[in-house]
Amino acid sequence: MSSEQRTTKERIPLRPAPEPLEANDVATITVGVIVWFVLFLVQLPFYGWYSDHGHTWFIWTCLAGGACGLLGLLYVRARRDAIRRHVAARAAQDGGNADGAGNAAGDTGNPGSAGE
Repeated sequence: MSSEQRTTKERIPLRPAPEPLEANDVATITVGVIVWFVLFLVQLPFYGWYSDHGHTWFIWTCLAGGACGLLGLLYVRARRDAIRRHVAARAAQDGGNADGAGNAAGDTGNPGSAGE
């Protein structure tokens, strides 16, 4: 087969990708962490039963989920703060343009958004 006959399969989008949705990530992760720790605390009084039946991993999974959620909470808070700093820096940079004409069309001010 010649190289002319070989074609690469390129993915051609049928329509442009939609803008990403903004969500309150900190609240979402906080609720998840609370749920994991509540599940841990609710199961803790039944440790003896879980131990007798070989299911103590249920309890430790909840504790691990809460601990991992705390790491996730640190991450999303740092991300949120970085986005706010970026937006504030951009606003200060574009401060001379009262009408905001310096922004590109579709620019949301968030790093990584489609407008950048």
